[in-house]
Amino acid sequence: MNVPNLQIALDQNTLEDALGIVKQAGPAVDVVEAGTILQLQVGNVAIKCLRKMFPDKIVVSDTKCADAGGTVARNSREAGADWMTVICAATIPTMKSAKKELSDLQVELYGDWTWEQAKAWRKAGIDQAVYHQSRDALLAGEVWGPKDLKVVKQLIDLGFKVSVTGGLNVDTIKLFKGVPVFTFIAGRAITGADDPYIAAKKLKDEIKKYWN
Repeated sequence: MNVPNLQIALDQNTLEDALGIVKQAGPAVDVVEAGTILQLQVGNVAIKCLRKMFPDKIVVSDTKCADAGGTVARNSREAGADWMTVICAATIPTMKSAKKELSDLQVELYGDWTWEQAKAWRKAGIDQAVYHQSRDALLAGEVWGPKDLKVVKQLIDLGFKVSVTGGLNVDTIKLFKGVPVFTFIAGRAITGADDPYIAAKKLKDEIKKYWN
């Protein structure tokens, strides 16, 4: 079983804050993400900066694209992104047009979606999915549990490379032991730490403890 990636989600309100954090944490992660909030604030300059800082790492454009898939994907690719997210509510034509411009798309799973939709995404050639516990859900008291693991495993059985995110920390990594997670995506567990590098390294070490 491959060791899952560790991805840092940069959702700061300023580019200065985001780059200051990722400059510290970057050496300890595999994937760097220009988060939705950051891109809404500063646009794809965030992607360009991350690509320049980390030419050998995977850069994600977390647009959660819902429409104009081809244009958004082309803009993300030209800025330097390797992967881009599309929201699960987007239509198949939107996803297909995005995939023509940037082949590695991730479907972000929020709210209500169906297994019929998931099969349609796979049929359209999309093989990455991001399983979420949203910030709002976590603030409302939801926690990771068996129901989440069941969905993650079912998505993997459909052929998706599944990334997981939402309130992840060192203590939650072990819940996924034995599950071939593709990427663990951490935001505040790294970006909110006094020392982002140490926080990222602890997460990476915890991942390696259970996947080797």
